[in-house]
Amino acid sequence: MTKPKGTLPSTKPVTVPTLRAMKRAGERITMVTAYDATFARLLDESGVDMLLVGDSLGMVVQGLDSTLPVTVDEIVYHCRAVARGTQRAHIVGDMPFMSWQISPEDALRNAARFLSTGGAHSVKLEGGRNAAGTIERIVNAGIPVVGHVGLTPQSVHAMGGFRVQGKTEDAAARVFDDARAVADAGAFALVLEGIPSDLAAAITDAVAIPTIGIGAGPSCDGQVLVCYDLLGLTPDLRPKFVKRYAEWFEEGKRAAARYCEEVRSGAFPTDEYAFGQVRREDAGPSASPLPGTSLPSNPERRPGPAYGPVA
Repeated sequence: MTKPKGTLPSTKPVTVPTLRAMKRAGERITMVTAYDATFARLLDESGVDMLLVGDSLGMVVQGLDSTLPVTVDEIVYHCRAVARGTQRAHIVGDMPFMSWQISPEDALRNAARFLSTGGAHSVKLEGGRNAAGTIERIVNAGIPVVGHVGLTPQSVHAMGGFRVQGKTEDAAARVFDDARAVADAGAFALVLEGIPSDLAAAITDAVAIPTIGIGAGPSCDGQVLVCYDLLGLTPDLRPKFVKRYAEWFEEGKRAAARYCEEVRSGAFPTDEYAFGQVRREDAGPSASPLPGTSLPSNPERRPGPAYGPVA
């Protein structure tokens, strides 16, 4: 039975069986990318079901033009940070470019690192029929896998750019076959990116596993967005499929500008944000608190270098 609209999610950890049950019950799944503990906690406490530590960090965190240079070590590092900030959400580690394509042994070794070292609960890899054998190998080792078909950013050069996939009947049939192959190989969920809405609806009806759409229309079992897009932190990138729920970049600029103005004018810090004066106990009123320094009886401005760092 579907939960009424507006019902808060359970506080229990989201697991693979949870996500499968959500599809059967018709409950929509939410997935958002996260790359650090602070964002992970924010999204986790907001009720997001799945946190994807995506190779998109190459573009939104590292400032790269694509996801291709991102490494396994980098994803594992960010997985550890996200795991520290997460209590409920299911964490998915994104297997970056060439982390699974070289051999099944390499794929399995790298996938294991996401769970054993990174603290992720599952891995995601891009590919359809070409990835089915590797997916099956990883799943048989006890590592849950999320598939990803349609527009696959790691194949951006082969695709000629970030282009919608499956727009013709033949192309749609290839994406459909890829989706079926990934599901049959044992993936427990499937990201559908950059494909026509009717194709995504057909795939969602055809496979027993949850589909998570991004630029794939409203018929998928769930949706995923990059947190930086969702929160308005990407001022120069506004994909058609992204709904911006906040404008944090502009708000952040305004906040930083106010900070600069107050520091320059002397309005910050005030006594409210200071630690007061050095306490004199046994020494006389003119005693120096630190060797080689003297303290005015009523200082107008706190001396700088004589004090050293304040913990």
